Amino acid sequence: MKERVLILGGGIIGLACAFEAASDGSREVTVVERGGFGGQATGAAAGMLAPFSENVEQPDAFFELCLDSLRRYPEWVERIEERSGMEAGLRRTGSLGVALHEADLLPLQSRLRWQRAAGSGAELLTAAQAARLEPRLAACAGGIYTPAEAHVDAPQLAAALEQACRSVGVRLRAGQGGLASLELRPGDAPECPVALTTERGERFEGDRLVLCAGAWSGEFERLFGLPETIHPIRGQICAYGVPDGEVRHMVFTSQAYWVGKSGGRLVCGASEDVAGFCTDVTDRGIGRLERWSARAFPMLAGMRPSLRWAGLRPATRDGRPLIGRLSGYPQVLFAAGHYRNGILLAPATAAAVLGLLEGDELAASAAFHPERFRRGFSAHPSGAFAPSAGAGTSAPSRAEAAGRGDDAGRTAAAPGGPRRGRA
Repeated sequence: MKERVLILGGGIIGLACAFEAASDGSREVTVVERGGFGGQATGAAAGMLAPFSENVEQPDAFFELCLDSLRRYPEWVERIEERSGMEAGLRRTGSLGVALHEADLLPLQSRLRWQRAAGSGAELLTAAQAARLEPRLAACAGGIYTPAEAHVDAPQLAAALEQACRSVGVRLRAGQGGLASLELRPGDAPECPVALTTERGERFEGDRLVLCAGAWSGEFERLFGLPETIHPIRGQICAYGVPDGEVRHMVFTSQAYWVGKSGGRLVCGASEDVAGFCTDVTDRGIGRLERWSARAFPMLAGMRPSLRWAGLRPATRDGRPLIGRLSGYPQVLFAAGHYRNGILLAPATAAAVLGLLEGDELAASAAFHPERFRRGFSAHPSGAFAPSAGAGTSAPSRAEAAGRGDDAGRTAAAPGGPRRGRA
């Protein structure tokens, strides 16, 4: 009998994990999504694959994960396009980090050495060289060109990935609303290890549960007795009607970025603020982008964006995602909290989740373990998670009996949801 994997969340991370888990045909994979596939953080993404531009301080574990994911992208996209028959919009344009003032050059120079060692191929540019790369750019003090970086059309990729999932037999269930109840039992129990019921009233059963709930993942941290670190950040983005090729590279300044997309769109982002789960677009947020756009590209002065949108980005306390297995619930995996790097980190996260499903406990670094904020957390020298002596590794009290098998008929109520007896 095939192993049954339930994936909660159908953004880019959930779909990527589903595609990897189902590709070899050894698992039955179901994705349960509260709304529509590829929404929220995915919908608010410019699709930048820019680990060097996004990580400017040091080559830490997070940078290594980002770089690994960038290197996986060409082959990963090729597989998706082959399975879906659709294009994902991958464009290897390279990036230009712009120094608007002389003082901005020093940070660019300081990162050059270690990023070159990591394969960026970066080079410092004079003002004249930057102008030759981007003729439409306003006068600047210079910049850094990184040819290794690329970008993808996020909605296009999400649509292709959704179709690729269907082609490998993934069961996709959208419009389910929130979680009403969750039941977890030991693998040797007569009942299934995982069962969940959605607000829509549908019940799903499986052997493993992968939590990819994006901005809503904090609810599950709370449910499992973990410090609640994942929270929504509203990201606002706009797009200008600009002919293809007018802006040739991804362009970064300290205040905003610009990415040229096919179809005559120049995407600019992003304004961020804390607004709970509100996704309204505000004049203040977009106005900030308009001002910086006019400053960086004089051709945009007086031009109004043709599109404005917003989405929720799942941020964590340390800016790193949660990827790993829960020590008290071995059938539960987290793959959430990717903040603004979900598109970039999709292939590497999916590979880590597949490794965990196959029993490789070192597939995900302890640097991203979902329990790292819990008091007493420590990492084993091998890189695996190891609870400190005396540290609690039990499951949350609301799910204690269901998860431990003390009373397999009890159900752990989802946050805000009802407590139900066994179906």
